Amino acid sequence: MRNRDLNKENSIKQKAIEIIVKEGLNGFTINKLAKACNISVGTPYVYYKDKDDLIVKLVIEEGNKMETEINKGFDPDSSLEEGLRVQWKNRYNYALKNPLLLPFFEQINNSHYSHQFAEMFNEKPGMFMSEFKNNLLRFISNTVQRGEIAEVPFEIYWSIAFSPLYTLLRFHQQGKSISGLPFVLTDEMVWTTFSKVCKALKE
Repeated sequence: MRNRDLNKENSIKQKAIEIIVKEGLNGFTINKLAKACNISVGTPYVYYKDKDDLIVKLVIEEGNKMETEINKGFDPDSSLEEGLRVQWKNRYNYALKNPLLLPFFEQINNSHYSHQFAEMFNEKPGMFMSEFKNNLLRFISNTVQRGEIAEVPFEIYWSIAFSPLYTLLRFHQQGKSISGLPFVLTDEMVWTTFSKVCKALKE
């Protein structure tokens, strides 16, 4: 059995993300991955059973990293504006540091893998995002109890609280706005939008 090489394994993971973002999951093959990494077609199988195994492990690993980042300094008992500001800051910084990962997760969410991961989360509560989700639900519950926001379905809260940020980040990553004009996201844009989001959520 061939020995595992950490540098080679990291290169395989990085190139896999790049290919999936650029060509989509349907365009991702082990042959393309091997060619991009300048390795033999058999080398990825030293680290993964097959393409599905690679993708599943990649999502879990990167998901755990993302959860750690977005939870940094987040206190579920903080006020609406304080807690949401930490979440926006963490998500904004994470996206800027890891520009390929948001489009990578979008590819996963729009594929058959999303159902697979939903089942895995339900079967294994300790998997990534569980701590984040628990903290966020507690945060929302606290803000409702204090009368800062009205009680609404989680999906509505999420759409108001975070969709504006992710829309701006998507424009930034694409380098153009919805009108097709060049677009570069600035801190001022982020925090102007944040203020409007807080106003929209508050009672």
